[in-house]
Amino acid sequence: MGKSALTVYIRRMVTDDIESVIAVEKKAYGEHHWSKESFYNEVSNDLARYYTAFNEQNELVGYAGCWQILEEAHITNLAVDIDFRKNHIGEALLKAIIDSCYNNKVKYITLEVRVSNNAAIKLYEKYGFKSLGVRKGYYQNNNEDALIMWTENIFYDKFKNIYNDNIMKLREKINIYEQ
Repeated sequence: MGKSALTVYIRRMVTDDIESVIAVEKKAYGEHHWSKESFYNEVSNDLARYYTAFNEQNELVGYAGCWQILEEAHITNLAVDIDFRKNHIGEALLKAIIDSCYNNKVKYITLEVRVSNNAAIKLYEKYGFKSLGVRKGYYQNNNEDALIMWTENIFYDKFKNIYNDNIMKLREKINIYEQ
């Protein structure tokens, strides 16, 4: 691994993280962002799995979350501080969600993503997500459509091989420590 690789520490989100999460949320989404109350609810929700990413200066640089219900997970959000994008932090957070799904025997992962969010769509496709439909006017702030994306069963060899190959490459680009 190169010496200049960024190091991130990923752990489950706790209530003390929420102020920093809201700061990232505002920078990422402007005035159309989740409320503090929403994040407090998610942290205390038994179905939710939320993760935070910190850099070596202990700054919160991203977060992601999903709901896990029986054999399905729904990624509710994934955001990286705009000053830290293109450093594979979003990919490291996606890894945390997928690992959690493996640990909890969740077979399928779904999400909605803005049709204009090419970087996110590319990341999800890299990990085997496929677009299976569109939600018209899904985003209230501008009536933008959302792609509905799903994985196939993550326990199938096809998905596991893609995942393992991507994680090997990811570890060459970023140091990830999970706490």
